[in-house]
Amino acid sequence: MTDTPAILAEGLIKNYGKIRALNGLDLAVAPGTVYGLLGPNGAGKTTAVRVLATLLWPDGGHARVMGHDVVTQAAAARRVIGLTGQYAALDEYLTGRSNLLMIGQLSRLTTRAAARRADELLDRFGLTDAAGRAVKTYSGGMRRRLDLAASLIAHPSVLFLDEPTTGLDPSARALMWDIVRQLVADGTTLLLTTQYLDEADQLAGRIAVIDGGKVIAEGAPAELKASVGGQRVVLELADPEDALVAAKALAPFATTEISPPGAQGSLEVPVAAADGLATQVLRALDAVGVSVNDIAVRTASLDDVFLTLTGHKAEEAEEEAK
Repeated sequence: MTDTPAILAEGLIKNYGKIRALNGLDLAVAPGTVYGLLGPNGAGKTTAVRVLATLLWPDGGHARVMGHDVVTQAAAARRVIGLTGQYAALDEYLTGRSNLLMIGQLSRLTTRAAARRADELLDRFGLTDAAGRAVKTYSGGMRRRLDLAASLIAHPSVLFLDEPTTGLDPSARALMWDIVRQLVADGTTLLLTTQYLDEADQLAGRIAVIDGGKVIAEGAPAELKASVGGQRVVLELADPEDALVAAKALAPFATTEISPPGAQGSLEVPVAAADGLATQVLRALDAVGVSVNDIAVRTASLDDVFLTLTGHKAEEAEEEAK
């Protein structure tokens, strides 16, 4: 694998009037990998994708895709890029096969080559039986698969997936995950934006957390989880009014700030993994007279990373956006 990044962004700035959507964004994506972008709505994820895909010009900084500058060599960059957005960019009144043929011809394939590629992709994505139907009759999952197929018509080296599974049911999401894994196995580089943290955890080799238009943390999923405490001790207190006393007693165990107690007296403490940890925690609580109904130890998740870095959970960010 070459050391030259497939995608490189340095100090990207993009303004919408007085709003700064990108504020010095830096990214480096290795070839043949899945790189995840996480962040609350409005953090700059989609703007970053649009700049890298040459759909928007940055107001500062620079970026390259497969060595091509996205501003001065935009035409060359577009020839190696595929893009699948949050909403399927398809003609609902054309058949699935006609959509792919049209996009193939717009991509400067010959009629014969476009037809051959369309049939190949319809088969690959399990859409051959529906190829002659109008897209308006497709389910959401079928539309997403067809949209992804359309982005692959010209054999792109780099594929941008902007929240590709939003609104899909679990089985359709699982199918899309399988397709993504196969694309990477074939050598495609994928930049994935998503609000589904399990999706990023399953697919991405490295992840950047974006907030305020810049990267605030970057690394492999395991590295990001370790950075906010490798484990969580979750407690259900017998008396909710003991929560503050319990939090003070457990402060020496915490690797980061302890979250405020829940309404029912639940307490979550980020801790470093250690033998006999639960016993130590119970002894510390017993020493200050705090009784516990239940205790559990779990591994830190990407949602814990998101909460620690942005101040709220991913699902809260999504709800605020709605």
